[in-house]
Amino acid sequence: MSPFAKCGLAVMALAATMAPATAQDYPTKAVRIIVPFSAGGPADIYARFLGQQLQEALKQSFVIEDRPGAGSIIGTGEVAKSAPDGYTLLMMSNTHTTNETLLSNKPYALMRDLVAVAPVNSSDLVMVVSPSLKAKTLKELIALAKAEPGKLAYASAGPGTPYHLAGELFKTMTGTDLLHVPHKNSGEARNDVMGGHVQIMFDAVTAMKGNIEAGQVRALGTTGDKRSTVLPDVPTVSEAGVPGYETTIWLGLMAPKGTPKEIIDRLNAEITKIINKPAIREAWAKQGAVPMTMSPEEFDAFLRRDIEKWAKVTQQAGIKPQ
Repeated sequence: MSPFAKCGLAVMALAATMAPATAQDYPTKAVRIIVPFSAGGPADIYARFLGQQLQEALKQSFVIEDRPGAGSIIGTGEVAKSAPDGYTLLMMSNTHTTNETLLSNKPYALMRDLVAVAPVNSSDLVMVVSPSLKAKTLKELIALAKAEPGKLAYASAGPGTPYHLAGELFKTMTGTDLLHVPHKNSGEARNDVMGGHVQIMFDAVTAMKGNIEAGQVRALGTTGDKRSTVLPDVPTVSEAGVPGYETTIWLGLMAPKGTPKEIIDRLNAEITKIINKPAIREAWAKQGAVPMTMSPEEFDAFLRRDIEKWAKVTQQAGIKPQ
C-alpha cells in the first residue's frame, strides 16, 4: 500500500473517532435538561420525572438544572447558545410563547434559535383568593372588583407567565380593573396570597391543591373547559360566571437549533413511549395533568399557533412589550 493510501486510511480512521454519535448511539454521556423556572413548580417536577424515565430508557444520566430568573430568559438563553448536539435540552412552557410578544429584548428568538422536540402535558390553572377576602364566589369577586376598580390585585410568577396572562384574559373578559403584582417565582406569589398581601392568584392545580385543602387559600374556579379531576367540587371559571373562559399551562421540550433531526426524532419517540404508558397516564390524571403527544413537526406548528394566540390576547389587553 502506498504512503498516500496509508495516510488516507489514517485520516478516515481519525475522522471516524471524531464523528458525532449517531441517534442509535445517543446518548453517550450525561444530558442536561435546563429548567428556566424555580424549583418545586410544575416544570421542575415534570422535568425530574421525565429525566428519570429517559435515564432508565436510554441508560444514560439526565441531569436537571434549575436556571430561574428574568421570566425564564436566563435559562432559555443558556440553552439557545449551547452546542446543538442533543446534550442540552430545555423544559419550556407557554411562558415562552407569550414572551415572544411581551419581551422584545430577549437574547434569543424562540422559533429561530430553538427547535421543537416534544410536548409533555398540560394542566388546568385554578383561581384562588386570600381567605381574608370577603368574596366567596366568582360572581361576588367580579362584583367587588367592579365596585372598587384598581383596588384588588392578582399575583403572578412574573410578566409573561401563564399565570399573568390568565389574569389579563380574565380582566378582558369580565371588564374588571385588577392590579398585576409580578413576583420572582410562584412560591413568593403564593405566600403573598396566603398572607393576604395580594388578594388573587392563578396557579397550577398541581401546585395549589395542597394549599386549597389546608384552607390557606379559597378556590373560586378552575380554568379548563371541564372540571378538574383533582378539584371536582370547584366549578370552572366558565360555569362560575365567565362563559367561554379557558386557559391551561403546558410543558414541552426544545433543543438548540441545529440539533440533528435523528436525535430529535429519537428523543420524541422515547418521550412518546413514556407518556403513553398506562400507569403514567393514570398517575398524571390523579395530579390533573393531561398527557400531550405530537411529532416534532406537529409540536412546532402548535408552538407557532400559541405565539399567535397570545399575541392577540396581549394586544386586546393593551399590554406593551418590555
